[in-house]
Amino acid sequence: MAPTPPAATQRPAKPGHPGRTIAWAVISLLVVAAFWSAKINWSALSDFPTETGKYLGLLFLPPDWSKLGEALSAMLLSVQMAWIGTLIGIVVSFPLGFLATAGISAGWLAWPLRGLFALIRAVPEVVIAILILSVTGLTPFTGALALGIGSIGTLGKWGYESFEAVDQGPLEAVRSAGGSRLDLMRWGIWPSVQAEVFSFWLYRFEINVRASAILGLIGAGGIGKMLQDNVQFRNWDAVGMLLIVVIVVTIVIDQLSGLLRQRIVHGRWSGNRAARRTGDPGKPEMSEPAGRMAL
Repeated sequence: MAPTPPAATQRPAKPGHPGRTIAWAVISLLVVAAFWSAKINWSALSDFPTETGKYLGLLFLPPDWSKLGEALSAMLLSVQMAWIGTLIGIVVSFPLGFLATAGISAGWLAWPLRGLFALIRAVPEVVIAILILSVTGLTPFTGALALGIGSIGTLGKWGYESFEAVDQGPLEAVRSAGGSRLDLMRWGIWPSVQAEVFSFWLYRFEINVRASAILGLIGAGGIGKMLQDNVQFRNWDAVGMLLIVVIVVTIVIDQLSGLLRQRIVHGRWSGNRAARRTGDPGKPEMSEPAGRMAL
């Protein structure tokens, strides 16, 4: 007969977590219900690799290089839409972001503005374009205006969050000198946040370049409109050419914008690469506005 271990060395019973078990059961049921209600054709998955290879061949073996000039012209129109939309967003969101800053504006003004920014962010640019096209028509201006309205929501939020994060010392100095609210912005806030705000504007331009191609699919013009027309007529080699232009131009703009943001924020062009060469850890490399991704 084996000796019974002392009570002090016995392993305690594992604590139960009924709430956690119920939560996992509910989540599992929701996942199963989502797949069940989606009516997914699972048998089509077996044909997916073959069909993907077939269409990749139609798109890129070879693409229709005769469409290159036309594709670049359409892409330029999309970039112009993105640029105009970004400018509209900057002009409108900057003063509104200042008025939505806690400690600068009264609560009755700041909180409704924050609600407005949240409302705008909740509506995708495509839906905004559909809502306003009955007034402006299917033109590139509709796309630019939709991008501008969408930019107000994100830039306004990023703006007031940056303004509230500044050091309170300069603000107290301006207040002690009898400065107005405009003086607070000019001498207390702007010198501390201008690099961050410029980087937000550039980052929003990157987002708008990608969004402008999508807006073209609803007839707003640009590369998206040309893409839709060629897909409709199954000109797959022309579609491949358009996809190459969209990908290359978007990557080039992203890289150039990223370099500019590094130069503005860190004061150098190469970010952490230069810091590693000099042994100075410096600031972390910024791929996107930190903490401002809640669109």
